[in-house]
Formats: sequence, C-alpha cells, structure tokens
Amino acid sequence: MTHPLVIVPGIGGSGPQHWQSRWEAALPGALRIAPASWDEPEVADWVAAIDRAVAASPTPPLLVAHSLGCLAVARWAIEADAASARTAGAFLVAPPDPSGPAFPPAAVTGGFTLPSAPLGLRATVLASTDDLYAELARSAAFAAAWGAGFVDLGARGHVNAASGLGEWPEGLQLLEDVATTARRAAGPPAA
Repeated sequence: MTHPLVIVPGIGGSGPQHWQSRWEAALPGALRIAPASWDEPEVADWVAAIDRAVAASPTPPLLVAHSLGCLAVARWAIEADAASARTAGAFLVAPPDPSGPAFPPAAVTGGFTLPSAPLGLRATVLASTDDLYAELARSAAFAAAWGAGFVDLGARGHVNAASGLGEWPEGLQLLEDVATTARRAAGPPAA
C-alpha cells in the first residue's frame, strides 16, 4: 500500500475478526481513530478523532471507513479545511441509512445524519445488496450526492465480521485500486 491508512470503524470499533482490524494489523503504518466512545458515539467527537488521525499521518492517508464511520468521514470531509489536500481519498464501506429502520438509536442521539453535499475529495462507496442497514439504491444515492464512485459488492450483508469475509482479499484489491487511482491523480513525485 503506497498510502498510509486511517481506519474509521463503526459503532463498537470493529473487533478483532473484522476486516478493518485485520488490515490494520497487516498493513504497516495504519492508524485507527480514537474517539472517546465507540458505543455511545458523538459525531463531533468522531469528526475530531478523524482530524487528529489525519494530522498524525506522515503523508496524506486513505480513509478506510465502515458503517457509521462512513457518515463521520463524510461529515469531516465537508467540514474540514482542505480535506482533499490532506487525504488521498476515502474508501467508504456499507454506509448506513439514518432514515432506515435498523439505524442505531445511539447514533441518532449522537447527532449522526446523512450529509448530502459533495465531499470534495476522491471517494468510493462500496455496498452490499443485502445490507440490513441500507438498501443498495440508497447507498448508490449516497455515493451520487457525495460525488463518489460506487461499487456493488453483491450479497455481503453489512460487510462486517458477521459476513464471514475474514481478511477480505477482494476488498483489499478494491482498496489497492482506489490507492492506485489516487496516486495517478496526484501525479509523478517531485524530483
């Protein structure tokens, strides 16, 4: 991986069997955000945690978000100064639908909403056809509103540890494709 990663999990922080935790362990230099609470999320706390992790990265990182972390990244990207210059892009997996019946009450209380403005940075939304937290058409609409690419993953549930993805090699290849696109867009290194 040519870009460092900032891992942005959802509620609970992605346990050890989650692909995000496996990638963090396997990929040198990966940083995980550190909000005050994983289980009682506050959007301002998570956005600040993203900002701290991006600032701590030695070079512009790729943000690798899952579930509620996608909404936090979207909010950060819209609100942050120079988000596109500070990151190589965002890999947004299984963003939940705040208007859906399965959206966690703690996330509502914590102020998580669906930003609907362009993110102002390179982003790709990846979604499953059978995700309990968002219908595929809604996920595609999120991507369009955010100015992001979109990948239909097929039937992968919520694309989490319960989906049985293990290290999720398919996702890692998709991430590498996003990183390659970001590297090409940035142009050749300075001499």
